[in-house]
Amino acid sequence: MTPITEVEGRRLALSNLEKVLYPATGFTKGEVLHYYATTADVLLPHLRDRPVSFLRYPDGPDGQVFFTKNVPPGTPEWVTTAEVPRSEGPARMVLVQDLPSLMWAANLVAEFHTHQWVAGAPGAADRLVFDLDPGTPATIVECCEVALWLRERLAEDGIEAYAKTSGSKGLHLLAAVRGSSSDQVSEYAKALAVEAEKTMPRLVLHRMTRSLRPGKVFVDWSQNAARKTTASPYTLRARPEPSVSAPVTWAEVEECRTPAQLAFTAPDIAPRIQDYGDLLAPLLAPDRAGALPQG
Repeated sequence: MTPITEVEGRRLALSNLEKVLYPATGFTKGEVLHYYATTADVLLPHLRDRPVSFLRYPDGPDGQVFFTKNVPPGTPEWVTTAEVPRSEGPARMVLVQDLPSLMWAANLVAEFHTHQWVAGAPGAADRLVFDLDPGTPATIVECCEVALWLRERLAEDGIEAYAKTSGSKGLHLLAAVRGSSSDQVSEYAKALAVEAEKTMPRLVLHRMTRSLRPGKVFVDWSQNAARKTTASPYTLRARPEPSVSAPVTWAEVEECRTPAQLAFTAPDIAPRIQDYGDLLAPLLAPDRAGALPQG
């Protein structure tokens, strides 16, 4: 029988708890659920009010992997949903607002991906994001070099950047912004990516041209588009190990010399939260949001 668990007054059927989802480490579905339960306090604020796309991998990363953007069949009626605009017409998506919703979503076995806007203001960006993606033999070490340049360049415009690992090979830069549309943030981010390439032509690309990728860092500015989503802070990833998109300090970025220094899996996160709290908490403070430069 599927066990029934009560979470803050909501009854949940949590299935296949002994199923191994990460064969490389033996990490089970029960451990996935435990991970999300113990990181909920720092994760939920970054999900709340943001329509969530689920990259599902119910049989582990070696099984079928697929995106679920619309509200999944069987979603409990108490899970909050919101209508969001799409080019093909409006659709409904899930909002993960509380611990019961988080545990229900975690039971789907999915990465969490969110837009750079909240459900009440689609297309009004409150986040700027750069996805720094290294082309072999470049690694996250080279991403850190690019991230430090972008941090300083953003600071010149009064925008404070924060970093997290992608949970895969690269690094994400995030900043809180205000007063701009997704289109305007995309245009600004592209301009900075182009500037980075001109400044560091041997290291940076602003276009996803596969033939040019080896040994360089692709500064993906396009995820600022209103329709795009990015892996949420603290989400587990569908990788051989239970890797996490983990917030990191700028000191860790500055000191990174090997990829292993910024490779974090689920068991690493609770101690980091205890030591640092939520390193991305400033993104949630309205008074920390920067305005894009005019013109």
